[in-house]
Amino acid sequence: MYIETVPNRGSRPAYLLRETKREGARVVKHTLANLSKLPDDAIATLRQALKGVKLCEATKSFSVKSTIPCGHVKAIRRAMERLGMSELVSSKPCRERDIVLALIAQRLIEPCSKLATSLRFRLSTVGADFGLGEDVDENDVYAAMDWLAGRQSFIEKKLASRHLDNGSMAFYDLSCSSYYGTHCELAKRGHNRDGLDLPAVEYGLLTDREGRPVSVQVYPGNTGDPKTVPDQAAKLKNSFGLDRIVLVGDRGMLTGTQIDELRDDGTFGWISCLRSNDIRKLLEDRDPSDAPLFTKGCLAEISHPDFPGERLVACFNPFLKEDRGRTRNELLAATEQRLVRLQASAARRTKKPMTDGEIGEKIGRRIERYKMAKHFTFEIKNGNFTFARDEESIAHEQALDGIYVIRTSEPAGKLTADEAVRAYKSLGNVEKSFRTFKGVDILVRPIRHRTTDRVKAHIFLCMLTYYVEWHMRRALSSLMYGEDDLPAARACRDPVAKATPTSESRRKKKTGVSVDGFPLLEWRGIMATLGTIARTTITVNGVPVVMDTEPSEHQSRIFRLLAAEASCWNRRCAQ
Repeated sequence: MYIETVPNRGSRPAYLLRETKREGARVVKHTLANLSKLPDDAIATLRQALKGVKLCEATKSFSVKSTIPCGHVKAIRRAMERLGMSELVSSKPCRERDIVLALIAQRLIEPCSKLATSLRFRLSTVGADFGLGEDVDENDVYAAMDWLAGRQSFIEKKLASRHLDNGSMAFYDLSCSSYYGTHCELAKRGHNRDGLDLPAVEYGLLTDREGRPVSVQVYPGNTGDPKTVPDQAAKLKNSFGLDRIVLVGDRGMLTGTQIDELRDDGTFGWISCLRSNDIRKLLEDRDPSDAPLFTKGCLAEISHPDFPGERLVACFNPFLKEDRGRTRNELLAATEQRLVRLQASAARRTKKPMTDGEIGEKIGRRIERYKMAKHFTFEIKNGNFTFARDEESIAHEQALDGIYVIRTSEPAGKLTADEAVRAYKSLGNVEKSFRTFKGVDILVRPIRHRTTDRVKAHIFLCMLTYYVEWHMRRALSSLMYGEDDLPAARACRDPVAKATPTSESRRKKKTGVSVDGFPLLEWRGIMATLGTIARTTITVNGVPVVMDTEPSEHQSRIFRLLAAEASCWNRRCAQ
C-alpha cells in the first residue's frame, strides 16, 4: 500500500490510499480510501508508517542534552588557519600550544581572567575544537603562559620575517596600563597615560606600516619613553637580522639624543617630528627676506644647520590651527574661573588671612590643572593676589598653531615629502592598536598577575590576540563600519589637510548596510552574530547525535570572506 498525491488544479491535491495488483500483463491500481480530509502531519506520519519506518512518541525518543555556541569559534579557527597560527606559536604540536591558541580564541570571544577563561572553555566549543578535553584548569593555563613567555623571542622573529623587510619601516610607540595591586615588580608610579594616580606597567609595541603587531616589550611604569628606543633598535638589528630599517616614532620617543645614536649606528633611518621649541627656533632663524613658507600649498621642505643630513618637511593645517586656538581659549577661561573662585575665598579670610605661601600653593594647583601656568602672571600681597593673562606668551604660542615639522633621514629619491608626512601619521595605527588593547575587544587591563614573567606573557598574549583580530577585521571590513578602502584613500589624499570620509564610508553611515544588503556591525556584533550558531547534542533512542545550526545568509557571508583569498592575508603567513 502507498499514498498517492493526485493534483486537483488550483485546489488542495487529493491524497488516496492505494494498492497495486498485477492482472495478467497489466498493473492495476485499487483505491482503498480517500485521505484528503486528514491533516498534512497525519498524512505524513501514515506515509512513513507504510514505508516501514518505526514510529514512536517524540518526547520519549528524543532529548536535547546540550547546546553550546560554536559559530564564532569556527570563524576564529578559520582565521588562525589562514594565518598559520599553529606554526607561528610552535612548529611542534604540544598541549601548551593548544592551550595558547584556545586562550587567543577565548580572548577574542569574551576576554576575562585566566581562571574564568579555564571555566569558559566548556561554555562554547573552544575547549573541544582546540583539543583541550575536559580537564583543563587554571594551573594548565598558567603553565601554558609560562611556556609562551619562553617562546616570545622565537615567535617575534617569525612575525618579523613575515612583515618586515630590509629597507621597510617599523613603527614604534609606548603605552601603559594601570595596576591595581602591590606585589608586581613592574608596577611603578610614573607618567600614567590612563590619567589615574596609580602604579602602571608600560609596554612598547612595534608594528609594520599597516599596523600589524610584530613585537611587544614590557617595562616598569616609571620608564621614560626615550629609554626604550635602544632596546627596539637592538631587537630590529640583532634579533630580527635587518640590515636597514626606518624607525618611525613620535617626538617624545625619538629625541635628539636617540636620533644621534641611530645615526652613529648606520643601520637605521628615522622619521619623527620636531618639538615646538625647535620649530620656533627654525622660524626665528629664517631670513626675513625669504619668501613665506606656505605660498604653494601646505607643505614646504626646509633645512637648518642644527639638523645636518636631515630633511625637514614643514606642514600647515588650518583646521589644526583653529582647533588649537579654540582649545587654548577654553582652557584659559576654565583656569581663570578657578583663579577667580580662589580670589573670592582669600578675600573672605579676614580674621585669619592666608599667608603668601598658602596662596602660592593653591594657585599652583589650579594653574597646573589645565597646564596654563605659562600664560598667566601673578602678584601676591597681603593675603590676596591679582592675576592677568600673559598676552606675549599666548601670542608666542599662537604663532605656531597649525604648524608641525617632520624630520627624516631618508633622501627624496626614496621618500617624497608627502610620503614622509603620511608615514609619520601612520603612527596612528599603533595608537589604534593600544585602543583595541585597552577597549572591550581584548581588555589588557585589569592586569591580574603578580610575577614579572606572567605580566609579560599576558601582554604578549594580548598582542597575538590583536594580530588575529587585525586580520579578521581587514577580511570582514565590508561588513563592518569604517572605511574598508582606507589604505587606498590615504595613499592619494592630501597628507596635511583634514581627512574627509570616503564615499563608501558615507554610504555605510547613511544606510547601515553593506553592499550585499547585510547589516553593518562592530567587532562584538560580529562575534555575537556568529555565536548564535550552536552545536546541539541530541539523543535518539539513546544514541547521541551532534548537529550544528545551519548558518544564515549573513553568517555564511562572514565565513566566505574569512575563507576568501584577500589582501589582508599575507601570503607568507600560509607558507
